[in-house]
Amino acid sequence: MSDQLIVSTEWLQAHLHDTNLRVVDIRGHVRPASDPTPHYFNHRSDYEKEHIPGAVFIDWVQEITDPADPRHAQIAKPERYAAAMSRAGIGDDTLVVAYDDAGGMFAARLWWSLNYYGHTRVVVLDGGWNKWIAEGRPVTADVPTVTAAHFTPRPHPQIYRTAPQVLAALNSPIKLMDMRSEEEFRGEASRANRGGHIPGAINQRRANLLKPDGTMLPPEELRQRFASLGIDESTPEVIVYCNGGVSASYGLLAMRVAGLTNGAVYDGSWKEWGNDESKPIER
Repeated sequence: MSDQLIVSTEWLQAHLHDTNLRVVDIRGHVRPASDPTPHYFNHRSDYEKEHIPGAVFIDWVQEITDPADPRHAQIAKPERYAAAMSRAGIGDDTLVVAYDDAGGMFAARLWWSLNYYGHTRVVVLDGGWNKWIAEGRPVTADVPTVTAAHFTPRPHPQIYRTAPQVLAALNSPIKLMDMRSEEEFRGEASRANRGGHIPGAINQRRANLLKPDGTMLPPEELRQRFASLGIDESTPEVIVYCNGGVSASYGLLAMRVAGLTNGAVYDGSWKEWGNDESKPIER
């Protein structure tokens, strides 16, 4: 599993009873930027009705975020993050399979956040809950009894970028990839006080990395798509952002699936940049 990033529904059903495997249900949704707040929701009630057998629920809105950070959805501090993983029975050697019902973006957020905290034994269920259900695979309402595990957070700043680092990257060979909608990129809608995008950024809407069934595009097609944006192995770095780092995490996952290892997530994303009058923007 060391080189895998995504797994199929077939694979997961065959491995549901593997020892040291933890399935995580991280379903939720985000309302459009043009809608009134709140925009972020978990789907805990859906989990309680039915879920993949053995799955535990992790709340992407609260548990893996920092409640003290005004840029809501920012990655939780190490102690808070470790507590959430420990409660879910995720130890340092646990293989985590994450799924959602939103085209993979919340599952990818868990993937990125685990990688950021040094836990690389994590994969995303390709097609997620929607594909699992469409194929008539087993579900249950039984909530598993979980023994708390020991999770050691070891931050890896190589895949995390801050606003000063993004500012320093402007007008350099480093690429900025904006995963938001075209309307947000153009400044016609915004989750921040200002609309637009970071100067020089290229727009790659997350949904355009998916096939109609919600699975990720194949690696070669992803490589072609990124190449059309001027992103390939020779690009020194790609800083991926969205509104709060969630869709950006899926963008980074897609880059990895395409064989591109030169990416990092700007976790503050537009909610930070767009609310900071000192930062330049383009429309």
